Amino acid sequence: MKLRALILLGLCIAAPAQAGLFSDDEARKQIQDVEARVLKLEEQDKQQIKSIFDLQGQIEALNAEIRNLRGQNEELAHGLQEAEKREKDFYVDLDTRLRHFESAGVAATAATPTQGAPVTAGDPDDPAIQNRAIEAAYGYSKAGSYAEAIKAYEAFLQQYPASVHAGNARFWLGNAQFALNDYKAALASYRALLKEQPDTPRAPDTLLNIAGCQQELKAVNAAKATLKQIISKYPDSAAAAKAKELLAASK
Repeated sequence: MKLRALILLGLCIAAPAQAGLFSDDEARKQIQDVEARVLKLEEQDKQQIKSIFDLQGQIEALNAEIRNLRGQNEELAHGLQEAEKREKDFYVDLDTRLRHFESAGVAATAATPTQGAPVTAGDPDDPAIQNRAIEAAYGYSKAGSYAEAIKAYEAFLQQYPASVHAGNARFWLGNAQFALNDYKAALASYRALLKEQPDTPRAPDTLLNIAGCQQELKAVNAAKATLKQIISKYPDSAAAAKAKELLAASK
């Protein structure tokens, strides 16, 4: 508008000097032409301003999306750290309990040497022997020797099917199979655990691992259904919190 006003003012000042050169009609036509050019320039200016605003809006939308993605990445990283910490704490607790069981078994044997038949080194009912066997199998897992761990867990389950450690053996067997990308075998191990011990405290984590196997086997709908089952049956568990994160990330 300022540009238009200046041009019109200049024309008004110059009009008297050019009175002898142009007729009124010609002067009016020139003024109209100038006004048309000014309007065209103003329209171009408006379009440029609109384009700048549109570009700024797109930049702000992209920045918001980047912030959102960063927030999701931070949540996933935090969830992974929490899961790793829980697993580490569990293994430490397990080691402590296994050593306690072994000590208790040895003490019981030493305290009652004359009651009944003596416990031999190969007696499958000896808790100390079972403790050493599951500890040895778990040692392979901690060392990352998953093929050896699988053999050890399978041998343990075959020899001590009624052991108090049978549930742990099946769970870790599934973990070792999963680590070797044998997702079908891992899925079977986890399902066998839930079938034999439906009330096991490991049920939420076992279901979460089942969902992981289903995801790797491209059974996406089945994996989602398993995650929803965790949330429904064990809403206050850490596995349920993780299931919610995985479902949200899959949308």
